[in-house]
Amino acid sequence: MSEHAKPAVAPENPRFSSGPCAKRPGWSAAALDDAPLGRSHRAKIGKSKLAEAIELTREVLQVPQDYRIGIVPASDTGAMEMAMWSLLGPRGVDVLAWESFGSGWVTDVVKQLRLSDVRVLEAGYGEIVDLAEPDFSRDVIFTWNGTTSGVRVPNADWIPADREGLSICDATSAAFAQPLDFAKLDVVTFSWQKALGGEGAHGMLILSPRAVERLESYTPAWPMPKIFRMTKGGELIEGIFKGETINTPSMLCVEDYLDALKWARDIGGLSALIARADANAGAISDWVARTGWVDFLAADPAIRSNTSVCLKIVDPRVAALPDDKQAAFAKAMASALEKAGVALDIGAYRDAPSGFRVWCGATVETSDVTALLPWFDWAFEAELSALGQAA
Repeated sequence: MSEHAKPAVAPENPRFSSGPCAKRPGWSAAALDDAPLGRSHRAKIGKSKLAEAIELTREVLQVPQDYRIGIVPASDTGAMEMAMWSLLGPRGVDVLAWESFGSGWVTDVVKQLRLSDVRVLEAGYGEIVDLAEPDFSRDVIFTWNGTTSGVRVPNADWIPADREGLSICDATSAAFAQPLDFAKLDVVTFSWQKALGGEGAHGMLILSPRAVERLESYTPAWPMPKIFRMTKGGELIEGIFKGETINTPSMLCVEDYLDALKWARDIGGLSALIARADANAGAISDWVARTGWVDFLAADPAIRSNTSVCLKIVDPRVAALPDDKQAAFAKAMASALEKAGVALDIGAYRDAPSGFRVWCGATVETSDVTALLPWFDWAFEAELSALGQAA
């Protein structure tokens, strides 16, 4: 497509990264003016800010009152590994994986913790495991929303209420965009830089009463790093879940998370956040339905993410190319969109099939998603033309 045929309208915010994700609409650095910089996080003001972050998380996510919420180190990865190192061992474990991060938890359980009784249930990119297979007399680990594949579990109906084991859920691309059934979840983790566009390095760990009971009744056989320790003398360290963090948090990041939570609360809470994400994903779905060269990586709409929307090129002229040439074509499109200033960081994850990944969480405006879509068509035609010239 020629240069003069570029679409007339561009997204106002070209940030469609799947992490760190776009800031909330209207965000500016002035939102951080109240951050207690140069103060101890253990001072009264620091503790109050951290406690407020925990309680606003509870309010916006609709977390039951008897669940503990803690701010922990090292993002979602830190929260998940903290949970696995602390809780796994008393029962066999089923680990579900259908994309990169789920596969990472498989590696942790099998190669690092080296548990003896492990079942790994895996599916390829764009697919999901048979959710009738997990055995909830065992502990079950899964990713609610596969960020790198655009696949999510459709609901929590497959998790029994009377389960014997713990359900351990990495919810980092699902929290604040998809309804989490906490009654079916014993551990929930996520990070600030995902659905609300916060800053990195901090994770959230949510524990059910059943998970707390496990912590207080079981001592792992392996050495526990200090940043993983949640009990002392066989009892939960309650301070962790009241804002007394294990290590030093960034109060600037805390302020930013508070700003995002207050925005979420003020626009209508969880239902409003889910509606915004659904509208964004819906705009892409409508475009895919009328566009022949592109399709979703996840073929089944029931398991298709409304946040990390993953797309693949299906045009036969590109699909006939060798895999490396297909990947180069998609990368060239992503590069063209970045150079045009209309879409940043939308290439597929490095371990995923070639294509695109567009973040559609609640901090993204539907008008920006809608404005982006004609640019995808422009970039496709431009690269197709270049491919023909090269041939």
